Amino acid sequence: MSPLTATIEGIGFWTRGIPDWAAAQRFVATGELPADAPSKPSPRLLPANERRRAPESVAVALEVAQAACSDAGRDPRTLPSIFVSTDGDLPITDTICATLRDAPDALSPTKFHNSVHNAAAGYWTIGQGCMAPSTALSAFSHTFAQGLLEALVNIACGESAAPGQAILLAAYDTGATGPLASVSTGTGLLGGGLVLSAGGNPGPQLSVTLVDGEGDANDGPLARYAAGNRMTPMLPLFDLLATGNDGDVLLDAGAGRALCLEIRHG
Repeated sequence: MSPLTATIEGIGFWTRGIPDWAAAQRFVATGELPADAPSKPSPRLLPANERRRAPESVAVALEVAQAACSDAGRDPRTLPSIFVSTDGDLPITDTICATLRDAPDALSPTKFHNSVHNAAAGYWTIGQGCMAPSTALSAFSHTFAQGLLEALVNIACGESAAPGQAILLAAYDTGATGPLASVSTGTGLLGGGLVLSAGGNPGPQLSVTLVDGEGDANDGPLARYAAGNRMTPMLPLFDLLATGNDGDVLLDAGAGRALCLEIRHG
C-alpha cells in the first residue's frame, strides 16, 4: 500500500502517576515522576457532579481527548472522532452481571448506559455539542493500530481529507475486575489522544505503511511503566514522540501484519 500520511497536531496522555503529556515527556527524558499527580483523571468537559460519577473509562478518554484538542488549538466541536478501547469498561460490566445474578430489579440505567462501548464517544459529542461523525472501535490487542489506520484512511479519503481539516483519535483502557479478570488480564488506567490533520501544519509528520510482520518489542519507558494495561500496544509511538526525535516503530496490526510508523520532525 502507498503510505498514509498525517501531521500530529496535538497529543494527550494520562496514566496514574503521569497525568499529562508534559509529564510523560519529562519521565521519558529523566525518569522523574511528578510529586502531586492526581489519582484519577478529572476532565473539565464534565460538570463537577458528573465528573465525580463518571466511570474511569469515560474520564480518561475525555481527559486525553480534551488535552489533544487543546494542544492542537482545535475546536472539539468541529472534529470527527474515533474512540478506541480493547474492552470498554469491564468493571461496570462485572457490576451489571453481578446485579443480574443477585438482584436484577436493582439494575441501574446509568450503569447500563456507561457499559456500552461507545459511552465515551457519546459523552464527548454531547458534552462538546459536536455534530461531526464519531466512531467507537475495538480490535482486541490490535485496537490502537486499527484505530490509527481508521483515522488515517479518513484523512486520506473522508471528510477529514479537506485542507485544514483534522480528526481526533482517543485510545483508552481500564483494568478488569471479578470473573472477567480471568479472561481479560488488563490492569491500571491508560489513555492517549492524537489530533491528526491532512498535513501542512506544524507538528511531527507521520507516515504509515501496512507491512508483513509483527510489532516492535514494547519496552520503552512509558511502555514499561504502564505494563499490564490493554492499551500499551500504542506506547511505542508515544515513547518515540516523547523523545522529540525522528524514528520508526512497528505496531502489531493483526493477522501477521504491522503498521510501520515513520515520525519526522520539520
